[in-house]
Amino acid sequence: MLAKDFLAVGIFIVVGIVFVAITLIASYFFRPYKPTGEKLRTYECGEIPFGPAWLQFRVGYYIYALIFLIFDVEAAFIFPWAAGLLGFSRTKALAVLGIVDMVIFVGVLVLGLVYAWKKGVLEWK
Repeated sequence: MLAKDFLAVGIFIVVGIVFVAITLIASYFFRPYKPTGEKLRTYECGEIPFGPAWLQFRVGYYIYALIFLIFDVEAAFIFPWAAGLLGFSRTKALAVLGIVDMVIFVGVLVLGLVYAWKKGVLEWK
């Protein structure tokens, strides 16, 4: 490969970096900056905040978030991919293999969910 093959990529990278830099610098100089006590306060959806802003949350919140992300990604990307194999393969063997792989993957996720549920990790206290 020659250096001229990567010239377009290099130009796009340089233009992208320059555009971001110019935008950040321009926004720094042209923005209104008038801090007041009201503007510097923590925003709590229109409610007046009380107590310290730094609180420790239970790990249960993060576990719920991780479980949601796992199943959301699985539902959003894996099933359409497996169903798409039906249209792309000349023989149906590859499509069946892809769907079987996805069923096994989803089964492992469900087993993990059942295990966490039985251990009581998903119960609010």
